[in-house]
Order: sequence, then C-alpha cells, then structure tokens
Amino acid sequence: MKVLVAMSGGVDSSVAAYLLKKQGHEVAGLSFELWDKRDLKDSGTCCSVETIQLAKSVADSLGIDHFTADVRDVFYSRVIESFCESYLKGITPNPCILCNQYIKFDFLLRKAAELGADMVATGHYARVKKRSEIRGQRSDENSTEESHQAPRNLLLKGIDAQKDQSYVLYVMKQEELGKTLFPLGEMKKSDTRSIAGEIGLVTALRPESQEICFVGNNKYADFMRGFSPESLQPGAIVDMNGRVVGKHDGIAFYTVGQRRGLGIQSLKPHYVVKIDHDNNTVTAGSRDDVMKNSLIVKDLNWICMDAPDRSFTAGVKIRSTMKEKPATVSPMDTNRVRVVFDAPQWAPAPGQSAVFYNDDIVVGGGIIE
Repeated sequence: MKVLVAMSGGVDSSVAAYLLKKQGHEVAGLSFELWDKRDLKDSGTCCSVETIQLAKSVADSLGIDHFTADVRDVFYSRVIESFCESYLKGITPNPCILCNQYIKFDFLLRKAAELGADMVATGHYARVKKRSEIRGQRSDENSTEESHQAPRNLLLKGIDAQKDQSYVLYVMKQEELGKTLFPLGEMKKSDTRSIAGEIGLVTALRPESQEICFVGNNKYADFMRGFSPESLQPGAIVDMNGRVVGKHDGIAFYTVGQRRGLGIQSLKPHYVVKIDHDNNTVTAGSRDDVMKNSLIVKDLNWICMDAPDRSFTAGVKIRSTMKEKPATVSPMDTNRVRVVFDAPQWAPAPGQSAVFYNDDIVVGGGIIE
C-alpha cells in the first residue's frame, strides 16, 4: 500500500513515517508551505522553513520521497484571516482546527491522488476504526451508538490520555477518515520519542510545538497589531451591573475566562465574562460569573451518527486540555444544539469548539456561539 504522510519536521510525524515504512508500505512525505513571514531559525513552530528542511532530512534518512505543497494563499484566507477577524469580533478561534478542516487533509488527499497513494497519514494521537471493529459499546436508550444510523468510519481518542488529539480532528469527514491512518494512535508519546532515539532521527529531541504556527514565539497580540492596527480600539471594562471599572486596549486582546491584564483595582480577582463587539466593551465579574452550565453549539459535524432528532447524553469537551464532562445534547435546528452540563463548567469561550464523546468515540462537535 502506498501512503502519503504529512511531515511537519517534528518527532511525531517522523516516527509515523518510519513505522509505516517498517510495516512494508511504500511511503512518501509531504510538508506544507504555510506562511510568508516564517523565521528561518524558528524551529519551535510547525511548517517553518527550518522544520520543512528537517522533514526532508528525515525523509532522506528513511529513504522515502519528500514533497512540499505551497498552500500559503488558502492558509492565509482560511486560517490567518479567520483567526484575526474572530479576535477582532471578540471571539476566540482555534486555528489548528481550521487548518485540519480546510488545509491539511484536503491537500494531503489531493496530493495522494496525484501520486497514486492509497492512504494518507499524520502524526496525530488519535485512532480510526470501522464500526464493525468496535465492541462493548453502551446500548441504553441514550446511546448514540444504537439510536441513530451511523457511517462506517469512527474517530476515537488516542490511547495516551495526555496526548490525545481527537478534539482537534472532530471536523474530519467520512471520506477523509476512510482514507487516513494514525500510526501513533495506539502509542504513548514516550514510546514515540524512544523509537526516534533508537533509530537516530534528527527530530528525536525536538521540543513540543506550543505556539500558533504563524505567530511563532511572538505574542498573538503583537501579531494582531500588525494585522489590523486600526481595528484595535480602546474601550470600557464594565462590571456585571454595567458600571465602568476599567479600560481595555482593544477587545482582540481578551478572551472569556481571562484574569491577567484587566487592570481593575479590587481586592477580589476579576475575570472576563463577556466580550461585546457591538459596544466595544469587556464585561468582568467573579469566578462564579464565568461558570456556565449551558451553551449553544453551531456549525456541527457528526461523525458516528447522522444529525440527531432527539436529545442524547455525552461527554463534552470545550477545550482541548480538559477531560470531557457529562452533559445532555439537544437539537435546536438542523445546525445547532444546546448543551446542558450536569455541573457548571469554567469559561466556555465563543469561537472555541465543543466536542461530544461516547466513551472514546467522537460523536461530533461544533463551534460555541
């Protein structure tokens, strides 16, 4: 089988390529050119000039072909502009999810078709299984597995709970899942590094990429100032009663749940509760004010079932680093659901994603209104 692997220059995609070749597949690598203003020496971000060079070096050491795809124009329009415009509206975006939705898998599959590859692969810590492979799922009346007609391809968490990346993959479509391999889904991150060290990969000791790839080591606020300085208008910070208690530098610099940088003179801590783009205000309140027990989710993508016509229970994550929390998900119309948690949750931020789980299986997800 011929497999095209997305190679970012990091240890995960490098080991994914190695494992696939070791399994006897014909493997090639693909790296993406994403962003014009990349720093040649900034190796801490994915898809920088240096990391593309690292990916090619790994491909050479593995004896596989390596290709690059120039996706700068579509990356700018789909990811960077969306990222900046969201912040300017007081919404907190997730650029990694946008990249997976519009860039990575689309262009991987296009190149795979061009090369005659059967499958594509990435270094994500997640799993894809056919429904027939899944055993022992719940069969109670609320079970999303039994209540709805479901497609064949299921997206599951990676077995490494600390590294699971299924949250950022919920936007994948059935045709993408059916053509994708996640070689690291059954592995721990520590095992990945061990393999990289054992075979002498140059990426073995590379640190984790923690930055937004097109922002790099710069603060996103500085990036925003450069993108649209005229849009960053100062305004009022108000309390829960509408009383002015401070001044903000522009709503793009704030997100729901934020505490630092508010500059409010008070003995009690204040957090961002709401961002009002129309009135250019930031509302601050107590920790209790930030806790919410319900939210509305739009722009839905369903993976393990068709769009539901009745309520169901699920574990729900509203940020990638949290453990999912029990909730009831109820359809409102064809593209929106209401999520009611069993207990209030910290700072659901508009623009972030809410992802629904049935144990390890990703049911679907969408964007928090």
